[in-house]
Amino acid sequence: MVLVIGAALTPFNRRRDGSSFRDWSLQAFTNALRMSGLGPGDIDALIVSSESDFFTLQLNPASVLAQDLGLVGAATLRVEGGGGSGQFAVHAGVERILSGRSKRVAVVGVDPSASALGSDSIRELYGYSFDFWTDGLSGATSTALYALSWQAFAAVTGGSEEDLALITAKNRRNAQHNPGAHLPRDHSFAEINASPLIASPYRRLHCSPLSDGAAALILCSEDAAPEARKHVAPRIMGLGAGSDLPGLGHRSAPGFFRAKSNVAARALAMAGISASDIALAEVYDAYAGAELQAIAALGLVDDPLAALRDGVFGADGACPINLSGGLMGQGAPVGATGVGQAATCALLLEGRYHPDLQPKAPLGYALAESHGGLATTCAVTVLGAGANA
Repeated sequence: MVLVIGAALTPFNRRRDGSSFRDWSLQAFTNALRMSGLGPGDIDALIVSSESDFFTLQLNPASVLAQDLGLVGAATLRVEGGGGSGQFAVHAGVERILSGRSKRVAVVGVDPSASALGSDSIRELYGYSFDFWTDGLSGATSTALYALSWQAFAAVTGGSEEDLALITAKNRRNAQHNPGAHLPRDHSFAEINASPLIASPYRRLHCSPLSDGAAALILCSEDAAPEARKHVAPRIMGLGAGSDLPGLGHRSAPGFFRAKSNVAARALAMAGISASDIALAEVYDAYAGAELQAIAALGLVDDPLAALRDGVFGADGACPINLSGGLMGQGAPVGATGVGQAATCALLLEGRYHPDLQPKAPLGYALAESHGGLATTCAVTVLGAGANA
């Protein structure tokens, strides 16, 4: 059993104060470590999630951060998996503990995704997150590819622009109660539908922002946990990871995230639960439609469109999705995203999240998931409440 004894996020936003990814990593790590009740000398491994060296301008960032965090001597590893980097880093930390190689692991996710490069450079760089030969060199953008995938999904399911507006409004509304969110907004449908068209049907307000920030977890084997945290800390119950064809046009069903369905089944089986047991989820909503495609792939409800329209995924719904605001509201520093999702789920399960977003009823299980490319490399993490929850 692996416990989450510490969890913290910095604000996700665009930094203009001269600080760097090293400052944000230290802030997130310090706060997570304080929650854990441990000291730097208790940590025997550091896993760092950072999507691109173009952002940090630092090859081998794990060794540099080990120095900054007071962890020199600990084993270090940098993990990269596109937008899924953070979840894969969490998995690497869990697997290190389950293997017996470590007792207490720090996982730090970070990226200066907003301030490192200009928008044109970012757009080109993200085109290389897909198949470089067929997509990147042709000038295909991530927005265009996601839009094509949503069109294929909507053609089968009946998804509409109103559904995209519902997701956008929900996530930005949740972000209003998250003091660390990049885009806390109260969007009207008219405002969303009047925003500039980027790649049909995606408009500017259907897209997540580029953000700066960091998130951290302190993971621990049950026998090495401080007594004060042993029975209240959430548990990581299940992991699932897998991949799909990188080219959207090579897939038999380009609107459906098949790899995500497969890895969710693995994670739920490892946890010994079913999708209906999940009380809330933090899912990868780089674009509004991608959230609904993820929900469908995860199998959280039988009819995702009907559930969305009925308010099931709202803050007061039966299965809240992206209480944090998700990537669309909280923001998206890519390397920090997956770590932040897991941290958010852990804090919610323990009842330590932002008061206006914390569900009043006790929670049993939560799910965090993200992906690289267009659901090409997928990772799902299932968390359960502590023994005394």
